[in-house]
Amino acid sequence: MGAAVPDTVKLDGHHRSTVEKLFRHPTSHNIEWHDVISLLQKVATVVEGENGRFTVTLGEETQVFDEPRHHDCDIQQVIDIRRMLDQAAITPETTRRH
Repeated sequence: MGAAVPDTVKLDGHHRSTVEKLFRHPTSHNIEWHDVISLLQKVATVVEGENGRFTVTLGEETQVFDEPRHHDCDIQQVIDIRRMLDQAAITPETTRRH
């Protein structure tokens, strides 16, 4: 870990802000799903299935997420997405512009 985000992945300010929210401690309760799925579509392979299920593959890991009933991600989704991003070296530190 600790490597920078690959040059092939260009995150705009909105995506970088979403990464920062996902890694914030204590965990934020108001991270909007559409912001998270937009970020994941930029850095991972995302397949939308039936009933609002999203299969996300990032690096070696694949995880299935249900679209939240409300606009915001639940805590477990944030934890799982944070772990996936961290394992792929996509963190607030690696996505900051120099």
